Amino acid sequence: MKIAVPDLISNSYFPAAAAVELGFFKQEGLDVELELIFPVDKCYAALRDGAIDFVGGSAHAALAAFPEWRGVKLLCAQAQGMYWFLVMHADLGAKRGDVSVVKGRSIGAAPWVEMGLRRLLIEASIDPARDGVTIAPVPGAVGASVNFGLTAARALEERKIDGFWANGMGTEVAVRRGVGTVVLDARRGDGPKAAFDYTFASIAATDALIARAPDAAERAVRAIVNTQRALKRDVSLATQVGERLFPADQAGLIAELIRRDLPYYDAAIAPKTVIAMNRFAQDLGLLAQPVPYESVVATNLRALW
Repeated sequence: MKIAVPDLISNSYFPAAAAVELGFFKQEGLDVELELIFPVDKCYAALRDGAIDFVGGSAHAALAAFPEWRGVKLLCAQAQGMYWFLVMHADLGAKRGDVSVVKGRSIGAAPWVEMGLRRLLIEASIDPARDGVTIAPVPGAVGASVNFGLTAARALEERKIDGFWANGMGTEVAVRRGVGTVVLDARRGDGPKAAFDYTFASIAATDALIARAPDAAERAVRAIVNTQRALKRDVSLATQVGERLFPADQAGLIAELIRRDLPYYDAAIAPKTVIAMNRFAQDLGLLAQPVPYESVVATNLRALW
């Protein structure tokens, strides 16, 4: 079986990667390979087309390939909350929480990821068109094997963009190199309160797989839950995974990033989270009307969370 993630050298989808590398899928009797497919809408397209079996990506982006949530279910969460950061070039002198710094600036963001930023700006009374905010793909972020956060950090350093909306690894690299300043971290309370529940990192599978192999879906959830628990017990396991998958510099950073994320490691998907995410999707025109919780989440797996 295969599980695809849209960013690999990252903390965003680390439970999925760690479940493969630490052997938790194998412990559940699943032989799962990890595959990087960028951007996230292509992950879900591959899921729809049967090229992969699971997606470990942003939950709302399932709508890219499964309109109105038809044909797909979220099995569990990898972590709670929207997990991207707004980082601006250090030369701009941006202050934490001052989202107005984006006015007149170019912000790099991945497809579907950028939707979270657009909605956040609107809630902060910033109109990208009126206020001259350019939100576009990062120069050089092309091809299915792109690691977006690192590409964004490099583009910021080279002043190809004024800021980026990307993952914690890209953020950490930019800050440590002295070229980036964190302006917003929605997961930890920056910006509009509603932004926390715009989306989250999930594990998804098709209705067809769940019907055909319900035991595989159950085992996948147990693997993710066991991975979360193992990392909470011993965060140094993250370094072992990083050393197998990441360049040396990023392998040295990953345990600290995961330590910060551990409070959000909960596989549950609450009804209020789905309501908020679907409202976000409706606001962006991705969803025509509210969809019931049981049409979004594989509720038969809730006992495993």
